[in-house]
Amino acid sequence: MLSGLKSIAIGCIVLWASTANADTILVTGANRGIGLEFAKQYAAKGYKVIATARKPAEATELNALAKANKSVVVEALDVTDLAAIDALAAKYKGQPIDILVNNAGITGSPEKQRFGSIDYASFDDVMNTNVRGPLKMTEAFTEHLAASKQKKVVVVSSSEGSIAGVSSNRQPFYRASKAAVNMAMKNVSYSMKDKGIALALINPGPVDTDMMAAARGRMPLRTTELAVKELSAITEKLTIEQTATFFNFDGTTLPW
Repeated sequence: MLSGLKSIAIGCIVLWASTANADTILVTGANRGIGLEFAKQYAAKGYKVIATARKPAEATELNALAKANKSVVVEALDVTDLAAIDALAAKYKGQPIDILVNNAGITGSPEKQRFGSIDYASFDDVMNTNVRGPLKMTEAFTEHLAASKQKKVVVVSSSEGSIAGVSSNRQPFYRASKAAVNMAMKNVSYSMKDKGIALALINPGPVDTDMMAAARGRMPLRTTELAVKELSAITEKLTIEQTATFFNFDGTTLPW
């Protein structure tokens, strides 16, 4: 158990002690972009933050946040590693998780998604990260969520996952992965509903992150600060009756 332990710095990883009455959020892919901003904003709100990164040693900003805030702990995690997810869930056994944010994701190289010369290994990478990862995280941490006060799961989805919105061939791997994770989560939401766990699929819109670097200067991009504030507002208002709704960042619903 983590409660009662003092904060200990081990390399670039900080372990925190449980703080009475503080809610807990677990964020995947927290080393940059939207995930990092989730860690920052929820740490500022007084939450205990479990922030994961594939390569913690390279997560400079996240490590600085953890060093400055003892309520933040950085954990090494690749969401494509199912055994590692199970190990993390076992490490935090008995620790309620109020909000699980499935944020980690990749787009895949555009060159490898061209019809006629598709790189299927790259396709597998995108699907394993964007679909299997969130599904496994949600399954592994279901009991942690059920034991919490808030009982909420957020999937950082995309409007690119809306089949109704497709009018051209663009990023088929990424689009397929977001449509698939929406479907997977819509299905498991029925099992989770019995435990009182609500789930939201949220499109953050075009956000100025490394993933959208190629679009800088070509289209307006929203700040990570604004995006997370809006995603958080939807999360805070989420009810069990709305579970598995496909939300846009402004709170409206998107077509499947």
